[in-house]
Amino acid sequence: MTLKTIVETAELEAFRLALFSAGKKLAFVPTMGALHDGHISLVKQARQTADAVIVSIFVNPTQFGPGEDFNRYPRTLTEDAKKLAEAGCDAVFLPNIATIYPEGFQTWVRNEPLENQLCGASRPGHFRGVLTVVLKLFNLVRPELALFGKKDYQQWRLIEKMAADLNVPLKVIGSETVREPDGLAMSSRNRYLKPEERAMAVAISRGLKAAVEKYKAGETNAATLTGIVAKEMASQPAIKVEYLTICDQMSLAPVGESVKGPAVILLAAQLGTLRLIDNMELNPAG
Repeated sequence: MTLKTIVETAELEAFRLALFSAGKKLAFVPTMGALHDGHISLVKQARQTADAVIVSIFVNPTQFGPGEDFNRYPRTLTEDAKKLAEAGCDAVFLPNIATIYPEGFQTWVRNEPLENQLCGASRPGHFRGVLTVVLKLFNLVRPELALFGKKDYQQWRLIEKMAADLNVPLKVIGSETVREPDGLAMSSRNRYLKPEERAMAVAISRGLKAAVEKYKAGETNAATLTGIVAKEMASQPAIKVEYLTICDQMSLAPVGESVKGPAVILLAAQLGTLRLIDNMELNPAG
């Protein structure tokens, strides 16, 4: 399939207008590139739910804090374009920084109750950058559907809430985390794990899976469930836990002493120079 490359907003407008005139539904997958099978699964899911699929690749500077890896973030555009074409993507949108943040830009999107907890606690300003760029992309692309991976659970819920609160006319879809055969959640940054760190990292998903199995067996005490995850990660002393908690799936509020409804175990940890995040949902039986 021929992949259309779009850089200028006028090209994007023409692409969108042609679809609209033909009555076709557009699905959108925003990314920062360095695409892996998790991203491609979103493209394939989008292909099944819409008439056309567009992916954006934009490494957003405003969601990186001081000392984070903006300059180091992998940029693999040639490989990305090949993967998108093979997956049946119709177009890739490659905006430049001036398109997203023109001179004089000063308006930001915030979710004050949620942006400074979990990942936001250690990355001040991160979700301000995420929500702002995603809203701008929504307004430029104007899709009917937008797909996000659940690995970035807090991000997905914040974007979903933003779209609802601001009456953005699209449906936000969360897709299941795609994992390596050994369970590690796929991430563009995984390529920076040293071989010995890569082997250690599996303790994260192993601990989450063990907690989910314990929950399915009837355990609802939150401390017991998080303790199972913590014990597994402690088997690899190089893994430094940043946070490990169980929250309500929708509000992301801590569940308290016991899990009584749909919840999610969320964690972030440092391994070597990389910060890894992962989660697994706890869904009540039935």
